[in-house]
Amino acid sequence: MKSIGRLFVVLLLGIALGLLYGWLVQPVHYVDTAPASLRADYQTDYVLMVAQSYASGQDLQTAQVRLASLGPEPAADHVTQALTYAVDHGFSRYDLDTLNQLAIALREAAPTAEIQSP
Repeated sequence: MKSIGRLFVVLLLGIALGLLYGWLVQPVHYVDTAPASLRADYQTDYVLMVAQSYASGQDLQTAQVRLASLGPEPAADHVTQALTYAVDHGFSRYDLDTLNQLAIALREAAPTAEIQSP
């Protein structure tokens, strides 16, 4: 019975030390992660930054490339999702207008041709 108690104490001590090491001594630091791995609020901020960049330079192709890093969905869908999140969470009117400008530009842009297999 004494050995089972020692085993239990050693296991708890090992778990505690492992958690202490993993959380305090050497925690994970994410570097250069893809925007697709961000939470919805940070993805919305990313889309807003893309929209602000588009508003200043009117470079739709660069905006599309940047939005492609959010996943395989069409760029306009990412902006629409960000716009919905922004409305629901009380973003400023200026931010909403900026996102809307990009959404309109993406919807009006001609779809890119896809390469067909032979």
